[in-house]
Amino acid sequence: MPPTANSEIDRAVEVAPEITHTVSWRVTSVRVLPGARLEVSFVDGTTGRVEMGAFLGSPSVVGTVFEPLRDPDAFAEAAVVMGVIQWPSGADLAPDAMYDAIRESGRWVLD
Repeated sequence: MPPTANSEIDRAVEVAPEITHTVSWRVTSVRVLPGARLEVSFVDGTTGRVEMGAFLGSPSVVGTVFEPLRDPDAFAEAAVVMGVIQWPSGADLAPDAMYDAIRESGRWVLD
């Protein structure tokens, strides 16, 4: 059987369209700020800050996936993956709790 003329064209986007998040608490962007802080934006345009300094300084973080984030270089690797802020260490943040706190006060303080 001869190969089709366009056998190397990736047609996956025609079959599975890009996922778009419609729930308001999905994160669309994150920017790392000094002092273990993040600036985040959500699907509905809500923006605010996440303050993690006290949390990361807590003894309860020792031995968890959050411990590597005490290093500013590791903390700076925050990224949005499918609407959630994640780090290579496996740490992530609950976007729904973050959204609720930011809608209420403009920031989410983890302690």
